[in-house]
Amino acid sequence: MQPSKSALKEELVKLLSDELATLERAQASAQSGATHEEAKPENDKDTRALEQSYLARGQAKRVLELRCDLGEVQAMSIAAHDAGKPIATGALVVIEEGGRRQTLLLAPQGGGRTLANGQVQVVTPPSPLGRALLGKRLADVCEVRVGNRLRELVVAAVV
Repeated sequence: MQPSKSALKEELVKLLSDELATLERAQASAQSGATHEEAKPENDKDTRALEQSYLARGQAKRVLELRCDLGEVQAMSIAAHDAGKPIATGALVVIEEGGRRQTLLLAPQGGGRTLANGQVQVVTPPSPLGRALLGKRLADVCEVRVGNRLRELVVAAVV
């Protein structure tokens, strides 16, 4: 049985939320380390505090990006797909290649993650596979170049 789109969205939101919480803790720790009294340079060659501040700044930037990513996924529409309409973000797509089927969730963020115990792969619109699927319809064939190999995929189902 295939998981519902709402359950998949909830799972992706939870994965991103957990990742954000972990990153926020790491960023706070790095920031604390950069400003701690013991981080003051002992001489002109001591760059520990400077390195900690670079790390904290990079992590703070990633925290902001991840918050935006999470917001995009939370705002993603999971309405039922209308037959005959093109594939868009929020679609659950089953592709077939060489007799093998794979289920994909086309989401604005979270690409590469797997959901539903590995049954569903998250794909984003900017990815090669996401670009190939956008605008396609049921039974369409799309080609995706992966390295030197050209893959031919058939859209077997859209939910």
